[in-house]
Amino acid sequence: MYTTDLQFARDLDSRDPLAAYRKKFLFPKGQDGQPLIYLCGNSLGLQPTGARESVLQELDQWANLGVDGHFAEPQPWYSYHENFSENLAYIVGALKHEVVVMNSLTTNLHLLMVSFYRPTPQRFKILIEAGAFPSDQYAVASQASYHGYDPHEAIVEMSPREGEDILRTEDIEKYLSEHGHEIALVMFGGINYYTGQVFDMAAITAAAKKQGCVVGLDLAHAVGNVELSLHNWDVDFAVWCTYKYLNAGPGAVAGCYVHERHANAPELPRFTGWWGTDPAIRFQMLPDFAPQHGAGGWQLSNAPVLAMAPMHASLTMFRQAEMPQIRKKSIELTEYLLFLLDQLSSDVIEVITPRDSASRGCQISLRTKKDGKKLFKSLSDAGVVGDFREPDVIRVAPAPLYNSFEDVWQFWNVLQQQVR
Repeated sequence: MYTTDLQFARDLDSRDPLAAYRKKFLFPKGQDGQPLIYLCGNSLGLQPTGARESVLQELDQWANLGVDGHFAEPQPWYSYHENFSENLAYIVGALKHEVVVMNSLTTNLHLLMVSFYRPTPQRFKILIEAGAFPSDQYAVASQASYHGYDPHEAIVEMSPREGEDILRTEDIEKYLSEHGHEIALVMFGGINYYTGQVFDMAAITAAAKKQGCVVGLDLAHAVGNVELSLHNWDVDFAVWCTYKYLNAGPGAVAGCYVHERHANAPELPRFTGWWGTDPAIRFQMLPDFAPQHGAGGWQLSNAPVLAMAPMHASLTMFRQAEMPQIRKKSIELTEYLLFLLDQLSSDVIEVITPRDSASRGCQISLRTKKDGKKLFKSLSDAGVVGDFREPDVIRVAPAPLYNSFEDVWQFWNVLQQQVR
């Protein structure tokens, strides 16, 4: 099916229905002025060509209108965050009022755990995957401590079986069936940042719900990467950043989702702020908080417009390209990459990302057998932009909106020269 010829990669690119989107992104260049082989969308997505115009438009609005820009068409700042809800809802599989753009990922995680982590003496534990991103580990541990529980007792980590890198869904389901009555919150990542494993979010949610557990997801590596259906899966809440596969810029404003059944739940505690109030009465300046319907009721402050502006260009492309087509190309890119990697000696690298396409996204994680940092530096010096994670993993992620099959071939060609 595949060959190692460069022309084969170019032929795949010539038939790629998403190929035109590559020209809508800006690639960093090396000292020779040529574009680098950029495979780091799992850490920071490339800048869309339209991002600068979006920011400049709001700067002009500020310069020309001052405070009146809050209510001036076509994109008044007062409701600026609402511009992104429809496209984000499409990307994560939610209703429009179930999503909102606000804050940063971990800030949103804390705000939502205030509402959804409600421990009791009988049910106080939080179930996460072992090796979750450190920020998630810190967040859940601090929430447990805040409620008076020892994190070492309250936090339960699900680990792969001995000698394995991938966490089996059946092991998670079995644990929940036996211990779910002790679990107050199941807080999983949609995709593990280290291995690139896509968890079966639907199955985990169903198993948790059967035992009466609340379910939250960190979708930092999943949003814009794999198809999601948060509403239909019955997930209670989710959080994500927008600077990876959503290409919204470094430290960009994050997003969150809250299922509609919680939209007006008066029994849910929350940390409140003015921007979470019902917009219809916000300027009445009432002393009692009246939350707006949906995820927007968890907002604290008004939108940081200049930080949000770059999202316009990227989210529009996601809607135009459509997630099924984006996902299809992602699978094809990684299948091709895996074929090429299999031509290299297993004495040098080992793929720890699942081979099953349903269990991986864009990212392929390579465990190096020796001198991993040295190998990574050699790749970087040769124009490859990926990243290294301690102790021995190189991560590369061909993003389907802007990476080509030739990019994948070029990376493999550089890699094989370094490992000979």
